[in-house]
Formats: sequence, C-alpha cells, structure tokens
Amino acid sequence: MPIDQYFNNMPEDRRLKAQSVHKLILELFPQSKVNLKYKMPTYEAEKGWQAIGNQKNYWSVYTCSLEKISAYLASNPQVKHGVDCINFRKKDDVDLKAMKKVILQAKSG
Repeated sequence: MPIDQYFNNMPEDRRLKAQSVHKLILELFPQSKVNLKYKMPTYEAEKGWQAIGNQKNYWSVYTCSLEKISAYLASNPQVKHGVDCINFRKKDDVDLKAMKKVILQAKSG
C-alpha cells in the first residue's frame, strides 16, 4: 500500500492532523527513507526513525524512546502516550512547534 493510500484510508479529522506531521517530517528531513513497516509509514534517517500509525480510536507518532517525546508531553500533558509514542485522540490538537522538537530528537539517534 502506498503512503498516500495509507493516509487516505484514515478518517478525515485524523488524516489532516497526521498529514501535517508527515509533511513536517519531510520538510525537516527530506532525505528520509519512507516506507511501510509494521503496516504504517516509517521515516528513517541515518541516526533515527519515526512512524505514524492509525489505530482504532486514535492515531500515533512513534519514536524509539520516551526520552524523545518527553518535551512534547511536558508542554502537552493532556495528550495520552505510550512508552515511545504520542497518541492523538479526536479532541487533541497537534502542537507542531513541539512536534518539531520530537522529530529532531528522534532523528538524532
């Protein structure tokens, strides 16, 4: 499944938010290798990776550790998260300024 099709299969409210993160990753790291791993778009650079996943009731941004997302969680404590991911529910907005820091940290290895 192509990356565009993955996003097009998401509900519109999620798709628009997830695509904003997708575009931000590609703006910051245009050399990222983008492919589907574990059935979700994964962005790999020399030193790190990220992925965007669509779940039943939310969508997520995955990194490789809690350390990579801790600054985002500190400035957005209402957002649910896992060990290495930020989970966005329908009511959650994406703080792109803080997300930029997550992306930069995740790509730093």
